[in-house]
Amino acid sequence: MWLAGLHLGWVSFTVLLLVIAGLVRTDRRAAEGNARTMAVPAVAVPENDAVAAGQDDLSAIAAVLGALDAPALLISARETVRLQNRAAEAVFGAIPLGSDLAGRIRAPGILDMVREALATGQPRETEHAERLPSETVYVVRIAPLAEKSGEPLWLLTFRDVSQARRIDRMRSDFIANASHELRTPLASLRGFIETLQGPAKNDAKAHERFLGIMHEQATRMSRLVDDLLSLSRLELRSNVAPDQTVDLVPLIAHVRDSLQPLASELGVDIVLDLPAHPVLVAGERDELVEVFENLIENGCKYGQDGKRVDVALSGGTGGAPVEVSVKDYGPGIPPEHVPRITERFYRVNVEASRSKKGTGLGLAIAKHILTRHKARLVVRSEVGKGTVFTVKF
Repeated sequence: MWLAGLHLGWVSFTVLLLVIAGLVRTDRRAAEGNARTMAVPAVAVPENDAVAAGQDDLSAIAAVLGALDAPALLISARETVRLQNRAAEAVFGAIPLGSDLAGRIRAPGILDMVREALATGQPRETEHAERLPSETVYVVRIAPLAEKSGEPLWLLTFRDVSQARRIDRMRSDFIANASHELRTPLASLRGFIETLQGPAKNDAKAHERFLGIMHEQATRMSRLVDDLLSLSRLELRSNVAPDQTVDLVPLIAHVRDSLQPLASELGVDIVLDLPAHPVLVAGERDELVEVFENLIENGCKYGQDGKRVDVALSGGTGGAPVEVSVKDYGPGIPPEHVPRITERFYRVNVEASRSKKGTGLGLAIAKHILTRHKARLVVRSEVGKGTVFTVKF
């Protein structure tokens, strides 16, 4: 979907060029009548008398550039800044108009592109990344404009594609991780099949043991495929708000009952703290069940050493916000891992996760569901003391 967005961005850019081209070709007498009544967000400063003659043209262009959300600069063939819109000022700071472009933009890649365009008279485009204060990626484009006064001008625009690049990287990582997660059990199954067909062909004990392991690996792949399908379904419905009302009191009690066999097997006690009154939220029951199953099951598995998981529900009366907290008393999560634990396939401890039959997608699914429900997941953890997952509606 984002590819279409990028294409649309260039369509808008092309339209902008056509509009500006029309402005600079407008009869000067009409421009004089209109420019004085326009609110001009960017201010042009004449560099010399020849530039002053084209001031009305610049005022008209400035009005257009001022309406753009993307940073844009108008530069001369001498690499001096003639106009700067508000978006550019927010990114680069106020650039003294008439000053040298290289004095403000010190990115060699951008300056080389500008000089190549000025030398050839042709549009050019490059990609530039800023690392600080946060990673930002711009597609930088320069294209020529013809001013009626005869001075060649160039439009330099910066289009922020950071989010698109992040999505692209996430998709690549997702495909790589999903392939790896499926390849491992498939390789294991293939190895056992070859063994059963060869050296262990007539070994009844090996048959029984290997078939048991193969069943576990097949089950693991089935869980992974189910989780992948859940994520895909949630992404398709991410913009569709739930249209039901759910009482969280019986829902959480139901989740506790469904997880009781697992908790008993692990020696964990699930303790509920639920109000006596209904606590209603807008949501879909099955999806919210999946969220709390994930959170409480994780508490039982990874907080097993603490022998207890506390689940508390609060709010819902007098306008108080609804919150559900799931607290375990396990080893906790190191602080450097906390911001990433809701990423797909992210694991604090890979071997521990796989030994507990996790797919690495549970918290990612929970986060997607909560986002659709206009809720958020807050994680607090302290190494050696446990972890608290809080859902805030």
